[in-house]
Amino acid sequence: MRPTDLRTRPGWQVAAIGAAGFVALLWAIELVDVAASHRLDGWGIRPRSGEGLLGILAAPLLHGGWGHLSANTVPALVLGFLALATGIGRGLVATAIIWLLGGLAVWLVAGSGSIHLGASGLIFGWLTYLVAQGFVDRRPVEIAVGLGVLVVYGGVLWGVLPGTPGVSWQGHLFGAVAGVVAAVVVRERRV
Repeated sequence: MRPTDLRTRPGWQVAAIGAAGFVALLWAIELVDVAASHRLDGWGIRPRSGEGLLGILAAPLLHGGWGHLSANTVPALVLGFLALATGIGRGLVATAIIWLLGGLAVWLVAGSGSIHLGASGLIFGWLTYLVAQGFVDRRPVEIAVGLGVLVVYGGVLWGVLPGTPGVSWQGHLFGAVAGVVAAVVVRERRV
């Protein structure tokens, strides 16, 4: 597909291609990680360490095995698509804010000696971005989409609380907070 092909497609198709491409990338990276005996997992966020800062960029692309990746696949497809469908530029900026702000907060706050990885922070961020966006923009259609997302995926928000060993509740919490921040930052300004 030539780059000009994407510019002539409807936004929802570009959003679908973007979300599917991102998930395909996650699966390809996990395949490489398995072939490398899970050595890539060490590139996750390691709180307050210098090399852990690089983990902010790498962590959402890495997963702790096929089960972890499988659990993130459908929400990443659905919520990633919806975030991009709000406008490709807005969705990409929101994703960057969630990725970087959520990761930085995990790096600052999470317990030492831990490694945090997975797309869950993005998923929680996209969820809260979509829920908050309609209220921030005051657009009925976006509010309806956000409420629909909340009905379908709202139960996962319990994951922002500590409790399940081996699950980065910090990644979930700070991803969710970053999603609300992203909704405010990329809001439509009306005159």
